[in-house]
Amino acid sequence: MIKDWLRLSSLYFRSAYFFRACKFTVAVLLPLVTLGLLGYIEFAVPIAIGVFLNAPSDIPGSLKRKVYGILISIALTMGVTLIVSLSQPHFWLLLVVITLLAFSISLLAVYGFRGSLVAFSGLLAMVLGLAHGISSIALWMHVLLLGGGGLFYLAVSLLTHRIIPKKDEDQLLSDTLDLTGDYLEVRGQLLAQTEKRDELSRKLFKLQSEISEKHEVLRELLLTKERRVNRSHFDEKHLMIFISLVDILELALANSLDYHKFDSLFQGQEKPLKKFIKVNRVFSEQLKVLSDCIITKQDIPSKAPMIKALSAANRAIADFVNEVKLPQAREGALMLKNLHDYQAMQLQKIRTVRRALTNVRNDSKLSLKSKDAHQFITDQEYSFNIVLENLSIKSPIFRHSLRLTTAIILAYISGTALGIINTYWILLTLIVIMRPYYGLTKERSINRIIGTLAGAVIATIIILLTQNPVVYGVLAAISLTIAFSLIQQSYRSAAAFITINVIFVYSLITPNAFEVIQYRVLDTVLGAVLAVVANYLFWPSWEAMNLDKFLTSSIRANAKYLIAIRHLYHNKQTTELDYKIPRKEAFLSVSNLNAAFQRMTQDPKSKQKSSDLIYEMVALNNTILSTLASLGTFIMHHKTTEASVHFRKMVIYIDLTLKNAAKEIDKIEVNPSKRPKNVDDAKENLKFSYDNLVKERETEIEQGNIDIEEEMLSNLQEAHLIYNQLIWLKDLAEKLETASRKYRNRCAV
Repeated sequence: MIKDWLRLSSLYFRSAYFFRACKFTVAVLLPLVTLGLLGYIEFAVPIAIGVFLNAPSDIPGSLKRKVYGILISIALTMGVTLIVSLSQPHFWLLLVVITLLAFSISLLAVYGFRGSLVAFSGLLAMVLGLAHGISSIALWMHVLLLGGGGLFYLAVSLLTHRIIPKKDEDQLLSDTLDLTGDYLEVRGQLLAQTEKRDELSRKLFKLQSEISEKHEVLRELLLTKERRVNRSHFDEKHLMIFISLVDILELALANSLDYHKFDSLFQGQEKPLKKFIKVNRVFSEQLKVLSDCIITKQDIPSKAPMIKALSAANRAIADFVNEVKLPQAREGALMLKNLHDYQAMQLQKIRTVRRALTNVRNDSKLSLKSKDAHQFITDQEYSFNIVLENLSIKSPIFRHSLRLTTAIILAYISGTALGIINTYWILLTLIVIMRPYYGLTKERSINRIIGTLAGAVIATIIILLTQNPVVYGVLAAISLTIAFSLIQQSYRSAAAFITINVIFVYSLITPNAFEVIQYRVLDTVLGAVLAVVANYLFWPSWEAMNLDKFLTSSIRANAKYLIAIRHLYHNKQTTELDYKIPRKEAFLSVSNLNAAFQRMTQDPKSKQKSSDLIYEMVALNNTILSTLASLGTFIMHHKTTEASVHFRKMVIYIDLTLKNAAKEIDKIEVNPSKRPKNVDDAKENLKFSYDNLVKERETEIEQGNIDIEEEMLSNLQEAHLIYNQLIWLKDLAEKLETASRKYRNRCAV
């Protein structure tokens, strides 16, 4: 217990999250302390506020985009503060200004995560602008000092980046290793925990979505133009780890199994399965320890447990054959052999990560042409046309902008009419909590209320114990750092420390600390409740309304991935880029679908339209992706025979079936006459090829040739996997088309 606590504490204090929080705290406190000691505290406060307003845009990613994001945030916050402050004396004018600003600023979220953070800074500036009356300096000076605070924070950020440039990359790689370890562990559990497969599948959907998000940020960090020129050894090392992590995810997905068939083949023969489950568990533990090593720089663990577990799994195949006997054991043994091969490849990828972490230089430098690397990055378009395209009631961001603006206006009018002190606290709670989706808003509201209450209780106890302003100042600084470091990991805990910080800051200004606590809790609860009510009542954006685009995108991406696999099988000279780009797009599209489905499950039950059918389609898309990854990985890493015409017919049929499923969801008429003919014949011919190999092998055994030749084993594996995976893909695609047709009919009602 103590050892685990020490490990977690070490990881926390060495993490990029804590480092970023310390950077933010220093940037806030330095002007406050320095100018305060010189007697210019009235100038220090707006500088500190400028730091606070513009820090949110400082997120991992391209340095160029980070700088541009902060500069835009600075200009926006200065302009908004000026406009709101000038309008404040005129109540009705101020309402119009708040309405226009809240709506237009919140629309910036159409430019992705960085755009949403710039919008958040603008909204914060709007709300804090309502409190400008407490400032004792001229408005123009206040606005300039705000901008100066933003520029000061940018300078601090660039300086720390210059000194420790790899901190964010290390943290992202560490987080991705940890999540990938979780993913491997859950994949292993699927083999044994038959009664929990539905629950485990949902967990996998969430993990895959989180991993894909990390991959996207890492692509931006590692593959942008400025990072491809004169790459250092550390850049090579990080890129090698990242590529290995992408391959590990693909290999994990490639371990797709027909679990019903698997259960029937190994009923009463669970012993060999335990060996393979242990391999996944050992691999998972290794990745988690490597995740810690990136942050703590400690020695990496021994690879012996992985090698030992994989060897035991290999021996389990022979034990299974000896116990069940051929020919009954053949199909199960081939499935285990394929599973073992995939795990052996995963071991090699994990060992690549290990070599990179031990600074072993690879003689063959990683090379990726500029135009090729760019294709792996999901570019965010920043043209004004993106805003125009979202000026529609169908857009979730447009709905969110309307909803947030309405909630802010209602809160401000109500607070002013009721004479609520510090009405802007309610508005702050609104802009911090409200999100485009109901489930996330509700979750954040609950966490905000619980965190605020916890923070208020802790602050009350401390205030009862001491009235020392020095203690208040120290605790305010510490709580600010901890709060900022926990925002991404635990919003509830962050809310508690934010409350502690606010209470102690106000306790230094006003002697009546308990009144501050009272109003802080009341305003937070009011803002949180209003946020949930507004998300439910005002232009709600239930996720079921938006799932169509995610479903069709994932289906079409899977179809493109299938065609890329067909080209690879027909011609091994196909460039890796022609295979890996469709693979990346398929992974990302299915991950986006998983994330959308997770959001839907957080909506009220009454709003989860056709949830059973949607879950079926989500599960089918994930299974199709896993099956495709299994095919692609086998073909990529094995010497294969020439692709048959029957393989091509099956692929054409599956591709058309998938496209028809997408058409059904898009309400496009499907033409049945375009289906390929003689698909059943192609299926039988593929089975005939496998059966012929089996008969040939049985003849060898009858002639006394017990030891199988490598070529025969390879051919059997290929024929077995190609036949079974294609038949399964055909079945999955047909089920998806049927489900899509039902979904279309339900939506039409």
